[in-house]
Amino acid sequence: MNAPPPAAALRMGTTAGRGTLLAAVLASGMVFLDSTVVNVALPRLGEELGANVADLQWTVNGYLLMLAAFVLLGGYLGDRFGRRRIFLLGVVWFTAASVLCGLAQGTGWLIAARFLQGAGGALLTPGSLSVLQASFHPDDRGRAIGAWSGLSGVSTALGPFIGGWLIDALSWRWIFFINLLLAVPVLLATLRWVPESRDENVSRTRGPGRTRRRFDLAGTLLGAFALAGVTYALIDAPARGYRSAPVLVAALLGVAAGVAFVLLERRRGDTAMLPLGLFRSRLFSVLNVFTVVVYAALSGFTFFLAVYLQNVVGWSAFLAGVSLLPLTVLLLVGSARAGALSARIGPRLPLTVGPVLAAAGLLLLRGIDPGASYWRDVLSGVLFFGAGLTLVVAPLTASVLAAVEDRFSGVASGFNNAASRAGGLLAVAALPLLVGLSGGGYQQKAELTDAFRAAMTWCAGLLLTGAVLAAVLIQRPAEVKGRAPC
Repeated sequence: MNAPPPAAALRMGTTAGRGTLLAAVLASGMVFLDSTVVNVALPRLGEELGANVADLQWTVNGYLLMLAAFVLLGGYLGDRFGRRRIFLLGVVWFTAASVLCGLAQGTGWLIAARFLQGAGGALLTPGSLSVLQASFHPDDRGRAIGAWSGLSGVSTALGPFIGGWLIDALSWRWIFFINLLLAVPVLLATLRWVPESRDENVSRTRGPGRTRRRFDLAGTLLGAFALAGVTYALIDAPARGYRSAPVLVAALLGVAAGVAFVLLERRRGDTAMLPLGLFRSRLFSVLNVFTVVVYAALSGFTFFLAVYLQNVVGWSAFLAGVSLLPLTVLLLVGSARAGALSARIGPRLPLTVGPVLAAAGLLLLRGIDPGASYWRDVLSGVLFFGAGLTLVVAPLTASVLAAVEDRFSGVASGFNNAASRAGGLLAVAALPLLVGLSGGGYQQKAELTDAFRAAMTWCAGLLLTGAVLAAVLIQRPAEVKGRAPC
């Protein structure tokens, strides 16, 4: 087997470049697909395993929690030990955990396997993007990242479509077993074409003009505890009561862990796993807040829509998945163009207009009634939402990486992925509480209808908040040597 080409030398038109892009897209596609495909399966697996609303929330959030908590560590490990090596480990781990999910015999087993699956995703997700950033020639990085953004976005949108077909034709278990088929070409392409790379400031000892980021286990655990505490409190509050001891203790511990995480990283300064100097870039900071609110809206929307279409409107899992097919087409056709537009005029306009269009789509979907027609009642909302998301995905990814130095691409992409997962995690935990859905309410048409409409309103509000942030605070990334000093 030939040795991979050296880092930062790949070109888009070469076999090695296409192979590297294929590996990155398919691997991140597995993670993104499993972030959405499970939503379509929730009614069916809930019925088979006897799940309540909290069980469904943890089925989604166990995965998102591990992604959000450890994706930053995954980026660091790639920078430290080799991005290709950690990427491969993540693919194998994620695939093995997917098999465990498919074999689950109860909600406890499934939720535990989803936690493991999320940990594997945390290893491979930042690697898929940082490999492209570190491996491609500077002249081709923008095109490679734009293609990754668009195709990965398509895999996210394809999740409900593929999942619906598998659920109706076979079983909900096959939405996890399918990852075995995707993992094989990822492993072969990675071993054949992906070059190894690492951040030399991490992998070598301290020297003149050199800092060394450390393996920050304490910081990683504090971040995980912060997210877990708040998530547990939000999910458990409807059953136990807002003032119950377990809920209050979990919330306080979560907040305390979050404060301790920030203080720890500040004390470690430039040697921290998450150098807080990254946030000296206002653009990097704002983009990550924007990511939280927009992806919270996306996760809340997908969590509620698939369940509503099946349990209230009366569609099959396949039809519920097919309903989002125009979103897939828009992402496929428009993401590269949106990335090029952002490179030409700056990210402010796409990141302002995109959330507004998506919010309009959600407000249209809010009016779906039992027995609704797809062409009359659903399509227009999906088109508006898809057009808005298309304007957001590629410009957001490119702008986050452009806001920091190249040597911090791993930790920057890791943190941005953590921000997106944290937004989704908090939305899925909080929205059922905010709209009054608990217990077996997702199986009651009247209760679910009221909850769905209220959830779409909340999600539209989050998107409009993102639009305001972009309009007021986002500027074109500065092309200066000292951007985001760390």
